[in-house]
Amino acid sequence: MKKFSAALAGLVLLTGCAVGPNYQQPPVNPPPQYREVQGPPAPAATLADQPWWDVFGDETLRQLIDEALAEGYDPQIAAWRVEEARARAGIARSQFFPQIGYGAEFSRGRNSVYVPPFSTATNNLHSINVNFGWELDLWGRIRRLNEAARAQYLATEDARRGVLLSLVSDVARTYFLLRELDEELAIAKKTVEAFQETSDLFQRKLAEGAASALETSYASAALGQVSAQVPDIERQIEATENQLNLLLGRNPAPIARGKDLESQPLPPEIPAGLPSDLLERRPDIRQAEQELIAANAGVGVATANFFPTISLTGLFGAVGPELDNFFYPAGKAWSLAAGLAGPLFQGGRLRSEYDVAYSQWQQSRLFYEQTITSAFAETTTVLYAREKFAATVSELSRTVHDYTEMVRLTNLRYDSGLANYFEVLYAMQQLYPAEIFLARARLSLLTDYVDIYKALGGGWNIESPGWLSPAAAPPPEKK
Repeated sequence: MKKFSAALAGLVLLTGCAVGPNYQQPPVNPPPQYREVQGPPAPAATLADQPWWDVFGDETLRQLIDEALAEGYDPQIAAWRVEEARARAGIARSQFFPQIGYGAEFSRGRNSVYVPPFSTATNNLHSINVNFGWELDLWGRIRRLNEAARAQYLATEDARRGVLLSLVSDVARTYFLLRELDEELAIAKKTVEAFQETSDLFQRKLAEGAASALETSYASAALGQVSAQVPDIERQIEATENQLNLLLGRNPAPIARGKDLESQPLPPEIPAGLPSDLLERRPDIRQAEQELIAANAGVGVATANFFPTISLTGLFGAVGPELDNFFYPAGKAWSLAAGLAGPLFQGGRLRSEYDVAYSQWQQSRLFYEQTITSAFAETTTVLYAREKFAATVSELSRTVHDYTEMVRLTNLRYDSGLANYFEVLYAMQQLYPAEIFLARARLSLLTDYVDIYKALGGGWNIESPGWLSPAAAPPPEKK
């Protein structure tokens, strides 16, 4: 027993190393600042440092986001994926410890003795034991398995945060789209009302012989052209409400409205921070790196499979024809054993498994680098777009103002007898699409604001697991 204990202690001391490569983060080359972004070098502070409830100024939108985070399907699915990964990490961690079990058996049988005088005997046999088995992690195989399982768990946690960020962004984008469609519907109905008055006027004048059929047909066609767009806009509103309800995890129902599109607050400047900070903030980059760590550990596991496995087994129990024998030394049974098993010829299987693990590591490395490059490109695109969308809104606002003034002046000229009504209809037909384009440009500016927050990894420092705002009702306790 002394020799066995000494050998065991020596093997345990040898388990301090692990074969296979230790993880090293691949080199990345972030740009010093975002391309085409005007102004001085980016400060360290960024929009992503703010929680989402400070980013959006519409109280109704904040309530909808809280509801989606609490009741939506996507965050619940993501949370259970995290729990699954946590449990899988626990399974891998259990291999560090001896596996202890128990067993019991009862048998009754008859044996014949073929030596004169012939005799038979019926015997009972009882046995009970506690057994254990323990693989010594001499080459680090179990440690690499645990490293991979832990990385996969952290990857699912980052994926969950990515789901929450995407959900916040999707709810905001869909809500802004709904408010834009509401504005389009209001513009269309206002225009229909104006064209209806014009059409009725010409119908009366035609009946009195004071207007031509050409003028009447022109006014009627203009009315029909705008009226046809009202039901289509209403259809889009219904579809958008249903889409938003799905994000909220509820059945189709009316959606509450808050501020109109023009009243939605937007900061004059949006700090973007340093591009290198995306490596720490964006959940998709962190997830890709954890998956790379898991793939790196997989190479270590495949390397350890080339080496022999050393295990310890033991059994302690008692065997006897009667239960009373268990309490006497004669019925005691025990055994201790150490085993070594290793590959000798596998037909190339271990080498192929190593090649698989190494190929997966290379794929994960390239995906990690691709994710970083994509993040820089995406963030640069949305930051650059904000300036252009703001310029478009400014130009279209001026255009709508000019067309509105044009409609007012042509009506005055018509009332004074200085112009025919074709000029009024023409001005009204120019105003309607300009107002629609302005509403869509405001939508693009707002959704780009949402995209910037998402691209920068917004909410990366939110500590609340559910991301609920401080004003949200606490979630119900799990039974």
